[in-house]
Amino acid sequence: MSERYYYLLTALPALHDLGAAPPMTLPDLLERVAEAGGPVDLCRAVALGDDLLQRDAVVAGELDSPSPAVLRDAQMRGEEPLPEDLRPTGDEEAAATRLTTDLLWTRYFRWAAQVAASQKSVFLDRWIGLQVGLRNALAVARAKSLGLDPQNYVVAPELADGAEDFGPVLAEWATAPNPLVAQRVLDRALWNAVVSRDEWFSFASDEVAAYTAKLMLVHRWWRLSQEAGSPSAGQKG
Repeated sequence: MSERYYYLLTALPALHDLGAAPPMTLPDLLERVAEAGGPVDLCRAVALGDDLLQRDAVVAGELDSPSPAVLRDAQMRGEEPLPEDLRPTGDEEAAATRLTTDLLWTRYFRWAAQVAASQKSVFLDRWIGLQVGLRNALAVARAKSLGLDPQNYVVAPELADGAEDFGPVLAEWATAPNPLVAQRVLDRALWNAVVSRDEWFSFASDEVAAYTAKLMLVHRWWRLSQEAGSPSAGQKG
């Protein structure tokens, strides 16, 4: 029988919707999960994705004060090597047509998929498939609009969720008035997908991982709102 985390999940603060202030930090959540003997590997795999997204923003000069949950500050700023599973391989060095950031995300998604398999996590497997599918759908749309070869910009295509229809999300994203609204379109799509697949009251490891994903999205939305200078701007209308 799978482990159940009744006390851990009932003790965690409620997550209502995007736009509300985060009730706790991701490092605090990981600490609580570890103290409770919970699925910390699953939760770290989820949280690492947000660290890498912030790292992209730091490298691009778009974020000055990242708040990583898994990586160290020096790793976020490119001053220290990333964890071994995320470092380049010899084969990648020859891939001159690929962007460095795309190669990093490919390594992350494939590593996270291995974690999902080793932990028998249906949620993490679907979460990775959803993110890969959405990211690649966006990459293909952007490449086609610029007359570029889409295959040079997709990541880990074998992991993509082929059953998900990203058409409506892409259409809304394409008509967004600015990058902030466009990012919120993507985060809302991810939030809705997590909520629809959340195993409420199972108290199993996947519910803990789903909580981590939702808390991560709450933080991301709040972070964007703060950057825009309006904490309430992310709330649903």
